[in-house]
Amino acid sequence: MEGISKAQIEKFIDEALHEDVKDGDHTSLACIPAEGRSKARLLVKDPGVIAGVELAEMIFKKVDPTAIVDVRIKDGQDVFYGDEAFYVECGSQALLKAERLVLNTMQRMSGISTMSSRFAVEVEGLDVKILDTRKTTPLLRFLEKWAVRIGGCTNYRDGLYDWIMIKDNHIDACGNITKAVEKVHEYFKKTGKELGITVEVRNLVELYEVLEVGGVTRIMLDNFEIPILREAVAIIDGRFEAEASGGINLNTVRKIAKTGVDFISVGALTHSAGSLDLSLKVMKD
Repeated sequence: MEGISKAQIEKFIDEALHEDVKDGDHTSLACIPAEGRSKARLLVKDPGVIAGVELAEMIFKKVDPTAIVDVRIKDGQDVFYGDEAFYVECGSQALLKAERLVLNTMQRMSGISTMSSRFAVEVEGLDVKILDTRKTTPLLRFLEKWAVRIGGCTNYRDGLYDWIMIKDNHIDACGNITKAVEKVHEYFKKTGKELGITVEVRNLVELYEVLEVGGVTRIMLDNFEIPILREAVAIIDGRFEAEASGGINLNTVRKIAKTGVDFISVGALTHSAGSLDLSLKVMKD
């Protein structure tokens, strides 16, 4: 949960429950005794890497402070069909109120952590970091980036506010790379900001322009073929951090990592991750 405040999570839980429950879970209110108490298990139905267990515990304790959660498999662990991630005991109405929120968040987070784990495994033993992107579900970015970390990859920037990234549209709208970089440094002087700077380049001509103007943290080599990518890394020669991006998948990531780049940004960690099939089953006496 590093980097996420308790207040942020509580706000999310409150708003998510309100979206689903509004003035009441009328099905449960109608047919479940108010004093009823139930026990349920979180059943895994897909292989992968589990994520969201810690969040699930917070959700259950939000709807019922007396909830008891017995965690059997922690966030970040491998899971297989038939595994039981945790048991929960709480008020029956509270359990059913929380069920869908727990499953929706855990399934999404576990899908992302599973995808992240697969990319991390592909580059094992190489001195490179796999980064996520801003290609996330609006308002759920903090959960999805949490899942990326659980899966073993690294968060890039949290948003437009914490890192400068000069991409093709910025360059084209500004005029050229040199102007864009110079404008950023003028902005820093005016505002007192101190942020990392990434510049995206589309070819070796643009790479040489960045090397000439300098004043950046990282050069993003976008959609470079592997031989050209290897040449670009050699040209940079450690003067700036080198990042590969653009259409990277599980079949290509290791070859790209072997070119010597420091970072590989992969939108697929979030935008192409599926959901892990999970279910919450009430246990009968």
